[in-house]
Amino acid sequence: MRRQTNRLMVIAVLMTVAVGACGKKPAPVARPMPPPSNTGATTANVMPPPPPTPVAEPTITVPPMPDDSIASKSLDDLNRDSPLRPLFFELDSAEVSADGQRLLQENAAVMKKYPAWQITIEGHCDERGTREYNLALGERRANSAKNFLVSLGIDARRVATISYGKERPDPVGSDEQAWALNRRAVTALQ
Repeated sequence: MRRQTNRLMVIAVLMTVAVGACGKKPAPVARPMPPPSNTGATTANVMPPPPPTPVAEPTITVPPMPDDSIASKSLDDLNRDSPLRPLFFELDSAEVSADGQRLLQENAAVMKKYPAWQITIEGHCDERGTREYNLALGERRANSAKNFLVSLGIDARRVATISYGKERPDPVGSDEQAWALNRRAVTALQ
């Protein structure tokens, strides 16, 4: 008896749903409107409406960008033709001279203009002296240049240092002129 009652209830629910679904009308479908009839006129006599009059838009002038030959160069080009000049030192010295201070002030001005630049200052020495002595002297030279740049307002996190000692001479030579050019701190962009 219970099964029969359940069956009757299920049938009653299905009948209610079916009757409710049958009573709905389909949604109306939009039909395109026919074109207006040309009563007695031929298509040759009909003139299209005139085009709308153009609206005069204001002319916007953009000022030209200043020529920045440095910003458009690649990293390799910048390191080859660097705007950051090398600093030279006296024999057995890591002290920044008065000329060196002026040079580092110019380098700091360039670095302030390009705040995204990260640099490495390479300390170099001439060929005289032991390898260990020249590595230590090259490190002191690189740190002297870095400390001076930091004192001018360059963020220390932008400046790394490395010492090559006498391992990368430029130029190669065993005379006073070559030695003077190898006692240097070179700034390279990263």
